[in-house]
Amino acid sequence: MKLSQEMKSALLDLAEKRNIYLEGNIIKVIDPDSDEEFAGYLTKAKEQDTDNRKKRLEITKQVQRQYKELLEEKEKNDTLMDELKEALGAAEEAKKTAQNDLDVLQKRTQFELIGKIVNVALWVIMGVGVTTTALYMFAMITKFDTTLIGNAWSNLFGILLTNSFSIIGTIMGVKYASNDSKEKT
Repeated sequence: MKLSQEMKSALLDLAEKRNIYLEGNIIKVIDPDSDEEFAGYLTKAKEQDTDNRKKRLEITKQVQRQYKELLEEKEKNDTLMDELKEALGAAEEAKKTAQNDLDVLQKRTQFELIGKIVNVALWVIMGVGVTTTALYMFAMITKFDTTLIGNAWSNLFGILLTNSFSIIGTIMGVKYASNDSKEKT
């Protein structure tokens, strides 16, 4: 391909003033036509084109390496995220299990405490009842006046029965109140 003298001058002028040269395969098909200055321009343009291609190729390789590294890091990150999700699920299960175990332990402890309170209350009631009855019987056997002791015995049994039902009612109320509050949460 032959260029006019005007075109050659324009290309030489562009190279001199702005340091811009032709690039690509077009350089190979341009005939300098025994113009030494233009032949030098074409040689320099080929060298710069080769250098620019090498630079672009190196940049492309670098970008590809970085992209590959990013993909590998993304895979690692995805693997870590999956492991974290599994660990979180296991932790949630462990938390639920621990809460259930704690609830069972608390209920068992409360049940045992209630049982002990009821047993002690029954023993106290029985003890007071037996003691009062023994005193009343002693007073009847020894022929003392039993009017006062009889009234005291009757009142005492009424109070003991009332208190025993009050204790049992309070314990049951606390038990059901604690069950209702746990079910609401």
